[in-house]
Amino acid sequence: MNHIELFESYRGYLFGIAYRMLGSVMDAEDCLQEVFLRWQSHAEAVQNPRAWLATVATRWCLDQLNTARQQREHYIGEWLPEPLITPAPSSELEQAESLSTAFLVLLERLSPAERAVFLLHKVFGYEYSEIGEIVGKSAAACRQLGHRAAAHVSQARPRFKVEPSVQQRLSTQFLQSCATGDLQSLMSLLAEDVVLRSDGGGVVQAARNPIYGPSAVGRFLLGVLPKLPANSIFEPRLINGQPGFVAMVDGHASGTLILDLLDQQIGGIYIMLNPHKLQHLAQ
Repeated sequence: MNHIELFESYRGYLFGIAYRMLGSVMDAEDCLQEVFLRWQSHAEAVQNPRAWLATVATRWCLDQLNTARQQREHYIGEWLPEPLITPAPSSELEQAESLSTAFLVLLERLSPAERAVFLLHKVFGYEYSEIGEIVGKSAAACRQLGHRAAAHVSQARPRFKVEPSVQQRLSTQFLQSCATGDLQSLMSLLAEDVVLRSDGGGVVQAARNPIYGPSAVGRFLLGVLPKLPANSIFEPRLINGQPGFVAMVDGHASGTLILDLLDQQIGGIYIMLNPHKLQHLAQ
């Protein structure tokens, strides 16, 4: 196996690290390009390719995150991660959960260092001593960062695996209720503490603040859907490991909607309308 083939064998693994770190498909691809360029210059001398590649990718992401945090302070409205089309439900709940939009939004509470340590330890199984070598900190410091990050993340609602049949039923009922304008039917699918978040990035109109509760969320959805172009087509897709829809207009993605399922109800709805975060869906 030559050094290009070896890099390609780790591409999915490295993308998984970069996307979870950055919440951006396009930035994750930029990361892989940068890592590959460095790999070409150092491949012959590398003893442990997996560790070396993960280190370069993580450090690149840390640099990007430090800049992104400043930019996001001035972001207009809600910031959501770029939607990632996933091919099939993961059999590993923790891996699938770490791709979910709800989880990635939660990670925004963490500092870049906390985010890196938490992901490398909890999702990718690195020991704190190994993480220390990657991020340039002691194992003790990484352990402290990991515990602090875990405390923030543990504040989220507990997750339960939702069977594919339940996902299919809820997403189908959701789309039917929206299409028919049946508010009561739609509200019956929503959890009492349901939250809707949408990201227009200041480029297109979107709710700038979260919307809470079945009534408010239901009325919002039934109020905005009729305003969409008449030729809009909603394609069911698995997005970030969760059921969702890609809104297509004249062959182009104009938005995505993700359903965050909690047991037998919809606990969260994430709508992406920012065209800059949808460009990769056309590729």
